[in-house]
Amino acid sequence: MSWSPLTRRRFKQFKSNRRAWWSMWLLLGVFVLSLGAELIANDKPLLVSYRGELIVPMLQDKPETYYGGDFATPTVYRDPAVENLISRDGWMLWPMIRFNADTIHFERVEPTPSPPTSDNWLGTDDQGRDVMARLIYGVRTSLAFASLLTLATVVLGVAAGALQGYFGGWVDLLGQRFTEIWSGLPVLFMLIILSSLVTPNFWWLLALLTLFSWTDLSGLVRAEFLRTRQLDYVRAARAMGVSSRVLVWRHVLPNAAVTTLTLLPFIFTGAIGLLTSLDFLGFGLPPGSASLGEMIAQGKNNLQAPWLGLTAFFSLSVLLSLLVFIGEGLRDAFDPRHVEAGK
Repeated sequence: MSWSPLTRRRFKQFKSNRRAWWSMWLLLGVFVLSLGAELIANDKPLLVSYRGELIVPMLQDKPETYYGGDFATPTVYRDPAVENLISRDGWMLWPMIRFNADTIHFERVEPTPSPPTSDNWLGTDDQGRDVMARLIYGVRTSLAFASLLTLATVVLGVAAGALQGYFGGWVDLLGQRFTEIWSGLPVLFMLIILSSLVTPNFWWLLALLTLFSWTDLSGLVRAEFLRTRQLDYVRAARAMGVSSRVLVWRHVLPNAAVTTLTLLPFIFTGAIGLLTSLDFLGFGLPPGSASLGEMIAQGKNNLQAPWLGLTAFFSLSVLLSLLVFIGEGLRDAFDPRHVEAGK
């Protein structure tokens, strides 16, 4: 599929913004690496060779008796006794970090939270869990949650704004009144009430926040549709008998897509900040989940361990800064003044 000259100019303008261009690739790299968190930080080996058989512990849950142990329970590969049993007739290939997000480092000497060491690169939290491992899993959770919430926000916001802006009249009037009432509901208070009725989890929290996150975007899309539907080429297509579905999809929606694309990084940023805030306050993911908000709460509750607060602060600052840089690049790329100047 070939790009139009305008799209090529926009892409060239975005690529010329080196800060936005490299921020995009850096964020994509962090996201891809975080998707394979189990391959980077895990308390199970990536591969075990035992008596000539290759075993993948993440896929095959072998009992300890399989390796000559005494208990018919899932194997704890970090146990020195288990390591000795396997080393007699085989070997283990460990990931870079030998801790999962919820693995407690029982072999530590210092009291928790312990400072950074060669085993725990960013130290441990007040429960003895590796901070580096929790950071990797927490970044994955934040990016995955923000991606899904942004996608759902765009779908609902564009759909609601398109219906109001294109049809106008009573559809627009009733839709605006509903949007005003809905956006005025206190989201935090509703989360507090609902958290007392059900146990929030990733999907429940995503669904609840999706219900309240689309209102701001729908207003912008509505305004763009109200403007575009009065243009001559849209009125001419309508007079020629083009159906509303084709007219909206091919002629009106591409104009609203410009506004949507420029807002995507900022919606994404807001989603990360919202999840972090809820986790910090205790109304987000279930207790014990690896998240940036929980790491900030760890830093607040353990001021004597500055590595906890600094890790959460710098990781969150880098993520949000990258998203803001990307948003600025998209804004400039879709700005007609910049595009004309870049011809």
